[in-house]
Amino acid sequence: MTTSRKGWTALLAAFLGWMFDGMEMGIFPLVARPALKHMQTVAGIVDEGFVQTWMGIVTGAFLIGAAFGGLIFGWLGDRVGRVRAMTWSILCYSLFTGLCYFATEPWHLGLLRFIAALGMGGEWALGVALVMEVWPENRRPILAGAIGAAANLGYTLIACIGIFFPITGDSWRWVMMVGAAPALLTFAIRLFVPESEKWEASTKTATQSPLRDILSPQLRGRTLLAIAFATIPLVVTWGIVQWIPLWADQMTGGTSPKVKAYAQFWQSVGAVIGSLAAPVIGGWIGRRPTYFGLCLFGFGICSWLFRGFNEYGTGFLTLVFLVGLSTAAFYGWLPLYLPELFPTRARATGQGLAFNFGRILAAVGAWKMPVLMSFFDKSYSKAGAAIVFVYFIGAILIWFAPETKGKPLPD
Repeated sequence: MTTSRKGWTALLAAFLGWMFDGMEMGIFPLVARPALKHMQTVAGIVDEGFVQTWMGIVTGAFLIGAAFGGLIFGWLGDRVGRVRAMTWSILCYSLFTGLCYFATEPWHLGLLRFIAALGMGGEWALGVALVMEVWPENRRPILAGAIGAAANLGYTLIACIGIFFPITGDSWRWVMMVGAAPALLTFAIRLFVPESEKWEASTKTATQSPLRDILSPQLRGRTLLAIAFATIPLVVTWGIVQWIPLWADQMTGGTSPKVKAYAQFWQSVGAVIGSLAAPVIGGWIGRRPTYFGLCLFGFGICSWLFRGFNEYGTGFLTLVFLVGLSTAAFYGWLPLYLPELFPTRARATGQGLAFNFGRILAAVGAWKMPVLMSFFDKSYSKAGAAIVFVYFIGAILIWFAPETKGKPLPD
């Protein structure tokens, strides 16, 4: 197999794995409201507090699972190989998402989403490490964009399903079954995807203690900064952006099941564009100024949406598109920058910890979202306008990080 073929095969596997990962993540915002309303003990009465409380609990459980999964599967990727660990992670998230079909209580959804999230959290770090180690340095920006866009393409696909297949209290279970489809991908990965030669070489010359490496004095500072850079967009994404479909449903009083899908569709289309553009800009002007600009852009666009709209319509969907573009652009920047901070022997572990540790803080935010909603009179817009101030932290911290433009991956 030629090097070129190895690169394309690895990229295809990582792209599809992360695309299906995004599809899995996009399922719950669409099914949450009809599923939770269907599970209410008092039939016929929409208890907004019940929906918001369990949406927060299940989302929090998902985020905690993703955080642990990123560390566990990232560690496995550094110990047993990128390809083998990626296969296990995809199998984990697809099977347990499909099992949500059988959920009859909110806590069933929470438990199954937690287990599925273990695999979702691990797949990102493994796919990014594999691709970045196989392809040359000058291709990294566009590859990072492709990987970042993949998850958002998955969001778009599941939104299209929601548009053409209205998700109601009677149909949401079948949507969960769609989430089991990626399990078939694991067979192709094991048969056709080659292992990273960089990883294989590192196992012969380096001690296998990746977790100890990323917490060592030499790498600890980079690890903490990487955690911060991933945490900030994750807090915004999971603290409020993931709630936009529910906000749209609330605006229309739940009378049109498709508004959730339309909101998620335009948000996802914007996200694909943002994920593709951010790493290209990062390869042109540098990693640090790009992240700084993304923080300011994200704050401005999100503030415009959450402070300027209270009715569903064309203007709302236009801003939702721009919010998707600005908030998801970070997920194109992160696969460009995070691999450049860690050596090969600990790259998957470092990326997995950094990208997913922020989900723990986001989970706390999701669990506390009902309290925040009560403080803001159950208004998604007021809560969102407060959360986006976190971008200013990132705009400051990025200037304490190293600039890695034009440098090879650390060995």
